[in-house]
Amino acid sequence: MLKSLKARRSELSYKQKQIDHLEGGKFATGELKTFEDHLREIDDYPLKPTGIEIFQVNVGYMCNQVCKHCHVDAGPDRKEIMTRETIDQCLEVIDRIGVKTLDLTGGAPEMNPHFRYFVSEAVKRGVEEVIVRCNLTIIVANKKYYDLPEFFIENKVRVVSSLPYFDASKTDAQRGEGVFGKSIEALKMLNAVGYGVEGSKHKLDLVYNPNGAFLPGDQQTLEGQFKRQLKRNFDIEFNNLLCITNLPIARFLDYLIASENYDEYMEKIVNAYNPAAVRNVMCRDSISVSWDGWLYDCDFNQMLELKVDKELGNHISEFDEEKLNQRTIKTGQHCFGCTAGAGSSCQGATT
Repeated sequence: MLKSLKARRSELSYKQKQIDHLEGGKFATGELKTFEDHLREIDDYPLKPTGIEIFQVNVGYMCNQVCKHCHVDAGPDRKEIMTRETIDQCLEVIDRIGVKTLDLTGGAPEMNPHFRYFVSEAVKRGVEEVIVRCNLTIIVANKKYYDLPEFFIENKVRVVSSLPYFDASKTDAQRGEGVFGKSIEALKMLNAVGYGVEGSKHKLDLVYNPNGAFLPGDQQTLEGQFKRQLKRNFDIEFNNLLCITNLPIARFLDYLIASENYDEYMEKIVNAYNPAAVRNVMCRDSISVSWDGWLYDCDFNQMLELKVDKELGNHISEFDEEKLNQRTIKTGQHCFGCTAGAGSSCQGATT
């Protein structure tokens, strides 16, 4: 079984080692123009937020899966879990600034012992949309999770689920043996309670990310393929497909280096840079909160420990919306992943 970088004691489990790798090579020699240099050429420089529309919270790195591409380096051996105290601090911010969208991620967010409390309290506080990023297999992993579809329905959760492909070979190659079959079982359970089916208001979206060192195809085209194949072969329905580019950090960076695809992939995403995609990247309308309460521009910056500047208040306990809305967003070479081709964010393509 694949282990996390941390469990393997890989040098890439140290965030600075990842950054050093990303800032070195052809960027250091000038053969590739840096992301900062690209940004200087557009009207949006320096990159600033447009406001906090999405409050994204990573409630822990523990997961029942160990996926080859995982930018979180999540897995069963990761013990970092958000405490009830930090969740209550998040809820206080939700009350104070009137958060409209709460986006819960992990790991498998459902494995946090306070997950259901967080969801139900957010709903009570008037959050209009609670998104849960579910890996699907958690629903069938243990009896204590079997009722998750009903819990999601009761709390009007929007379920965003990972499914790298509509067949077993590519899905299992990326996410582990047997994952596809369990994912199909979970999708049927979600459909059975009304998620993703025609005429239902309960939204079920799937997430596609490439199984290798290449960019995703056209989101609309892929969505059509997924819908036809899943309906024909398994009688499964869903709403939208979100295409997300694999960013060269954590386990995907490890894969790129080990497979000797790193230079080629970086050249690919640099050459596919799309300035139009910059306008809608998720760091502009979101704030990301780590399991221990630190604040980041996005989930990817969180994984590289690129915190919001301290003078702005960079912990949930000192959250200052006005200051955060004036910040300059921190960028690096990994940001090419969000701005290549049609763009990529947690909500899918950006152009």
